[in-house]
Amino acid sequence: MRTIEVPVEGMDCVECTEHVQRALEALPGVARVEVLLASERAILELDEARVGMDRLRQAVAGAGYRIPDDAVARPRGGGSDRRRLGLLGAATVVVVLAAIVGERLGWIAAASRAVPWFVWLPALVVAGLPVFREVARATVQRRIIAHSVMTLGVVAAAAVGQWATALIVVFFMRVGDTIERLTVGRARQAVRGLMALAPQTARLERDGGEEVVPAGHVRAGDVVRVLPGEAIPVDGVVLSGHATVDQAAITGESMPVEVGPGAAVYAATLANLGSLRVRATAVGEGTTFGRVVHLVEEAERGKGRAQQLADRYSSVYLPVVVALGVATFVLRRDPLAAAAVFVVACSCAFTLATPMAMMASIGTAARRGVLIKGGRAIEALDAARVALLDKTGTLTLGRPEIRRLIALPGFDAEDVLALAASAERYSEHPLARAVRQAAHARGIRLADPQDFEALPGRGVRAVVGGRTVEVGNARFSADASGRRLTWDDPEAARLEEQGHTLLYVAVDGRAAGVLAAADVERPEVGGALEELRRLGFDRLELLTGDREPAARAIAEHLAIPFRAELLPEDKIAVVRAEQRAGSRVMMVGDGVNDAPALAAADVGVAMGSAGAAVAAEAASVGLLRDDWRLVPEAVRVARRTMRVVRGNLLFTIGFNVVGLTLAALGLLPPALAAAAQSIPDLGIMLNSSRLLRDR
Repeated sequence: MRTIEVPVEGMDCVECTEHVQRALEALPGVARVEVLLASERAILELDEARVGMDRLRQAVAGAGYRIPDDAVARPRGGGSDRRRLGLLGAATVVVVLAAIVGERLGWIAAASRAVPWFVWLPALVVAGLPVFREVARATVQRRIIAHSVMTLGVVAAAAVGQWATALIVVFFMRVGDTIERLTVGRARQAVRGLMALAPQTARLERDGGEEVVPAGHVRAGDVVRVLPGEAIPVDGVVLSGHATVDQAAITGESMPVEVGPGAAVYAATLANLGSLRVRATAVGEGTTFGRVVHLVEEAERGKGRAQQLADRYSSVYLPVVVALGVATFVLRRDPLAAAAVFVVACSCAFTLATPMAMMASIGTAARRGVLIKGGRAIEALDAARVALLDKTGTLTLGRPEIRRLIALPGFDAEDVLALAASAERYSEHPLARAVRQAAHARGIRLADPQDFEALPGRGVRAVVGGRTVEVGNARFSADASGRRLTWDDPEAARLEEQGHTLLYVAVDGRAAGVLAAADVERPEVGGALEELRRLGFDRLELLTGDREPAARAIAEHLAIPFRAELLPEDKIAVVRAEQRAGSRVMMVGDGVNDAPALAAADVGVAMGSAGAAVAAEAASVGLLRDDWRLVPEAVRVARRTMRVVRGNLLFTIGFNVVGLTLAALGLLPPALAAAAQSIPDLGIMLNSSRLLRDR
């Protein structure tokens, strides 16, 4: 078995995807099919020895759609949608006014009597041929679609000689199809906008020269050159050069960043004011940009409860409409009233109401740096009222810095820092980097250490300028003979109580000083948490595996409760306990240790997921840059989306109830019913399009 993807053209509603899925599932050798409306493609797991592309094309064509001959063909752009919609709207208004005036003055009835059937019948067939062909295919496959019911209305009107009414109904069937295509096209704009950012070519260094090749030809390990104004084609590490890089496509960050040798860069970001040589670490779909596009496309598969409910409602709606139309004819003996019932029914609107809003919102959020993985994540974000927060790397930068330097009697503070930083010169421990940065900030030049020795769990020892220097934790506070060294300093004790990590420095067996380090709180966290409170979160709590003093220091500053010294399974237990109490839980984390809790929560939010692969996979929402302001932004996107979804559904249900009632009572002529049938699709498009606008 192999999993492949094929593009499918012509789908403009969720019902279309179901037709394609059933057609492909019926083929021998096809084990699994998923059809995605947003990206116009089908994902199949199949045995290629039993079914090939020709069979797939035939099956899709039999369902009324098309797999293009060019497998890499892209969906058609939608730049003229607004103009087409304007023309369509003008034509619709003219026909609606003509139908209203014609019904009131009797012109439609008069025209129906004046023109013989052998004139109007061919005209009716030609005008409605695409629709009738689709209905015929569905009938052969024993399926009822929205146009099946409307075609019954056309037949009923034509059967009693009301050909003008039947022609108006056909016109609005075609109008409805066009509106649905435009509606889906508008929602696809966000996904297309992402795809358009993908770099098409790369300057590949090869055999001592430079060659422009398609971006897909670059492999991991290759070296590419990026000139000013060009898009970086790969994820990679800068080997040489400096540039100002616009990373908005990946992180949504408005300000460009300066990069140089050793810096990580991402595909689809733009190099300005400089050139770079980059060694590729990931290419194509494996890049951060590729994963973003893939996850946005796949997000359609994560149907939420609202969409599942709409799909179930739509599946029973058409049979109910048929029954109502038959009952209207039997009880009222009025074929035109029955035709109006068949015509006014609008089942596609139910299936469009949720996915249109979801697709528009997911694509727009991705451009801002918020990656939402489907409708379930949006619904969970909308409902969440409890936020559980990791500390290190989430509320803090995960980069400790030296906050205080204490020199004991007989030692100078600058000398203690210089000796400690020189001893730590070649250590990769985060605290060692903090010591070196503190020395660099004070302009201290480091000496080259001799006899360097790293002692796991304790610290380091080295000879600096002929003096033996030891830097480490409390377990390292003894001299060579095993005698305990003492750092009797009340300020050091106070700093430890406040959550600082203490590094003890000994020189030639004597206690020389204490360095107090602490992680740095993200500057935007306080404002973001306050925004979450304003958005209705009743509980914000810190969960961390760090020591209690360190947790208390940041929790008290942010005015939130905390639990410290937790293992990953302890965090899961807290999530489960909140859920058992009836709360919908949002977990925010960034690392491997947070992944289980992110997966267990109703909605997991991964910080900076452009680089944290495990957390990003476990979470249902990923923030592509380390900015806490994106957390309340994600919640606002979800709330706005669900308001639009609920508005779409309520409007569609209300319209259908009123329309069917008026039609069954004979108060809505078929011609006006046909005009009204397009209103829900148009309303859904306009309402959902609001989500395409950045706010």
